[in-house]
Amino acid sequence: MQTLTKKAENLLLIIWVQAFVATAGSLFYSEVVGYVPCELCWYQRILMYPLVVIYGVAMWKKDVKMSLAGLILSGIGMFVSSYHYLLQKVPAFHEMGGSCGGPVPCNAIYVNYFGFITIPFMAGVAFIVIFVLHLFLLKEMRRK
Repeated sequence: MQTLTKKAENLLLIIWVQAFVATAGSLFYSEVVGYVPCELCWYQRILMYPLVVIYGVAMWKKDVKMSLAGLILSGIGMFVSSYHYLLQKVPAFHEMGGSCGGPVPCNAIYVNYFGFITIPFMAGVAFIVIFVLHLFLLKEMRRK
């Protein structure tokens, strides 16, 4: 097992906090506000929720190798969130979102802060932050 530098530990902590905040936000919108998640929202949740555990255990064990699955999940999550955002905001994609299975169409927009920040946008930003910081973490581990 490798020892982590202080920078690597801080990166792991920031990644974990990002995953935790994204998970908490997701649960807030569904459980407190009462928004019913669409099918693509569920896929994004499936990709985000394990990141809290993965990066938490990696931080606790001080082992970056344990968190490789997080890089893969966040990479897939970026694409799912991007597609979901396109369904909501691009008219050419908008029609495809109505055919999403489940009680809520995937092109439904619950929040629209500043005219462009929707729930898939926020999830996409979280996935991108986690992915990029994980790449920085890998770079830091190679430099050691």
